[in-house]
Amino acid sequence: MAAGPLAAIATLPALWRWRVDRSPDAEAYRHFDPAGNGWSSLSWHQIDRVVDRWQRALAAEGLKQGERVAILMPNGLAHLAMDQAALARGLVPVPMHAVDNADSIAYILADSGARLLLVDSDEHWNEIAAVGQALPDLKRIVCAELQAPPDAADPRVAALDAWLNASGAGEALDEIAIAPHDLAAIVYTSGTTGRPKGVMLSHDNVVANVKAIHQRLAADIDDVFLSFLPLSHTFERTAGYYYAIAIGACVAYARSVRQLSEDLLEVRPTILVSVPRIYERIYSLVMHHRGIANPLERALLDLTLAIGGRRFDARHGRATQPMFERTAWPLLRRLVAEKVLARFGGRLRVAVSGGAPIAEPVVRLFLALGLDVLQGYGMTETSPVVSVNTPDDNDPRTVGRALPGVEVRIGDNDELMVRGPHVMLGYWHRPEETARIKEADGWLHTGDQARIDQGRITITGRIKDILVTSTGEKIAPADLETAILTDPLFEQAIVIGESRPFLTAIVVLNPKGWAEQQARLAAHGQRGPEAEAASLLRHIARSVKAYPAYATPKAVHWTLEPWTIQAGLITPTLKNKRPAIERTFAREIEAIYAKRPAASTAKQ
Repeated sequence: MAAGPLAAIATLPALWRWRVDRSPDAEAYRHFDPAGNGWSSLSWHQIDRVVDRWQRALAAEGLKQGERVAILMPNGLAHLAMDQAALARGLVPVPMHAVDNADSIAYILADSGARLLLVDSDEHWNEIAAVGQALPDLKRIVCAELQAPPDAADPRVAALDAWLNASGAGEALDEIAIAPHDLAAIVYTSGTTGRPKGVMLSHDNVVANVKAIHQRLAADIDDVFLSFLPLSHTFERTAGYYYAIAIGACVAYARSVRQLSEDLLEVRPTILVSVPRIYERIYSLVMHHRGIANPLERALLDLTLAIGGRRFDARHGRATQPMFERTAWPLLRRLVAEKVLARFGGRLRVAVSGGAPIAEPVVRLFLALGLDVLQGYGMTETSPVVSVNTPDDNDPRTVGRALPGVEVRIGDNDELMVRGPHVMLGYWHRPEETARIKEADGWLHTGDQARIDQGRITITGRIKDILVTSTGEKIAPADLETAILTDPLFEQAIVIGESRPFLTAIVVLNPKGWAEQQARLAAHGQRGPEAEAASLLRHIARSVKAYPAYATPKAVHWTLEPWTIQAGLITPTLKNKRPAIERTFAREIEAIYAKRPAASTAKQ
């Protein structure tokens, strides 16, 4: 296939072939090789040969076009190879989060009718099988690591190396005809309130979104992405995976979130696609350092943020900057800003934030330091990007303007409505739910409330995610939770109070920060749960001071034990599963409302 214009590409296999033909010798992927104890690279030609081998293994399975292939792997070459091989064979990838709980995984396998599962280990598969979910459609389980010998009682299980080797080299594979409207993936939504739903995305949905992103953001073949968001998440799949193929950029796969800080320094990416939590963590580190810094260091940081903030606003025509500040900036950048941004590797020029709202103080800090953090908006059902800010048109109070080809409007109850070629086909086997969210003329109900001013979209709330207290006050808990997390003392937070007389915050504390806080309280003779709760409530009140008094939590319960995906308390995209958290802390919540709010016992 000739390497023609991107505009002519209509399917994901065509996009892959176009890229391989266009820049076969350029660096495509980088991964950490434990055997060599270092980073290893593959060109587009080399990774294409890997994908061909996986295609042959899939062809040997005799799967029919349109059948589902489930991928339960961490980000890496194996996940990519299975995805691309399945797409080329006309199969439908079903990506799943590698650390999701076994019950959720078993449900997705059954609901999607997956015929083949690629899983990281036989141990992981045994956990899934132990759930007891009937999986009559699943005919092959390929384990990247097989600790025990193949189980004769279950001939479906195969070791990855043996599975790949069994297909051999052979003759050229028959080319599968794939149409733009064919399914390119079934991506299951996070399911914050119930079972996840399978979002059906076509090749045209995803490719249209990739092209629109390319028109809006100026990235190219010289850029380097660091991939750490799960490839089960549409945000990473489109913005950090397929888009990188379109521009020919190199993608480096992070070893783990735990090692992300090291990988940032080693890979030194130029583009980062992330959820707000990563930026919040670095913001917390900066604020913690400010709190313990000497007066000169603190003054330098404050001056840098003040001048840098006005510099950013001046760039976008929202302020003017005196000559003194323009002259002082190069020195402040060298002394302060570059040292903070060095945590990202020192080359980062664009950082995209999506998946959830990012608090304005967090994004403003990075903008003031000279890093273009671009907040965007989207959802799995829109492949996913609807809008995004750009380096030349960045208003951090908004989620930017709609991408080219994307229509937006405000519907009833201030709901944001979206229409375009990127909007999903529908929910897998759920026509009634599809009809409720997607109208016959293509307009999609997002469930988010918004306003549109001069083309810029501002998300103002979630239609269903509103707490109504017993006093009649209406509060958007997600906004309060985002504000609370700007304080480095808090790692996770949820606000409750539906039909209650006041709000309560349940929080996970930063262990180091909490130990320091307890030491300070003890130094002033303040000990015990009541003194500690009062201290935490003061922190929370400072974080939410921009909100009405009735929106300030009056009670708090705290823990040092993080909420995890495995425990079913957060989604794979790190969103709170509100009902699950409330059930976990039901006894503590009832105890709080049984007495006048002042304190709650801590769960250590």
